[in-house]
Amino acid sequence: MTLSKADHPNLVKLLGFCAEGAQRLLVYEYMPLGSLENHLYDLPPLRTPLDWNTRMSIAAGAARGLEYLHDKMDPSIIYRDLKCSNILLGEGYQPKLSDFGLAKVGPKGEQTHVSTRVMGTYGYCAPDYAMTGQLTFKSDMYSFGVFLLELITGRKAIDPEKEREEQNLVAWARPMFKDRRNFSKMIDPRLQGQYPVRGLYQALAIAAMCVQEQPALRPATSDVVIALNYLASQKYDSRKPPVRSSRRSPSQDVARRIDSEQTESDRLERD
Repeated sequence: MTLSKADHPNLVKLLGFCAEGAQRLLVYEYMPLGSLENHLYDLPPLRTPLDWNTRMSIAAGAARGLEYLHDKMDPSIIYRDLKCSNILLGEGYQPKLSDFGLAKVGPKGEQTHVSTRVMGTYGYCAPDYAMTGQLTFKSDMYSFGVFLLELITGRKAIDPEKEREEQNLVAWARPMFKDRRNFSKMIDPRLQGQYPVRGLYQALAIAAMCVQEQPALRPATSDVVIALNYLASQKYDSRKPPVRSSRRSPSQDVARRIDSEQTESDRLERD
């Protein structure tokens, strides 16, 4: 019943179901381009990788779908399994969140969390949820940060084929966030330098905020939507020089907040 109420351009539409006898079947709309995972990893030699503009458009669309679940559905929903394989792509690479098998109704009234058995996918699961079983909307924001890092870097959340210190994407990225000189080393090499430097900095700042260990320091879903909508609107064209603007963008506001909140996080860890 909850799934049937969901109606948003960035959520896969449930068309029908069967619950007759032992038969259990969910029928969703057909997504012709398959999952995002198929367009990021293990590409055949002649397949063109996703360009920067497409990646930011996918990130913004996924954020809007998540915002709908968190803020606009009644009851609100915690997705709990946000990952690349659950983001399906339609025509024009329009992203839609799918597979709500682990979704949970969010906290109500004075509640701050939902206590539940820990479920999800290793590498995407927020550490606070994994340790306590207390599920919040900020648990989804951690998973979103991992997904955004995957889009930017072209790396998997967990990759046992890499060197030990690089197998966990978040553990590899955290030290890199502290020095902007590392940012160019984090971008997917298959982009071959075809990306806006300022846009990269701002996208990484958003991802860094989302994967903060302390849930209170992670941004609200609506803030991430505003920042990523702006980034997606700034179309990168390698043939044109970057346009400098004196106005501060929403994603720059997020980037500025990461600096102050990262400092506060480091201070709390020292204490």
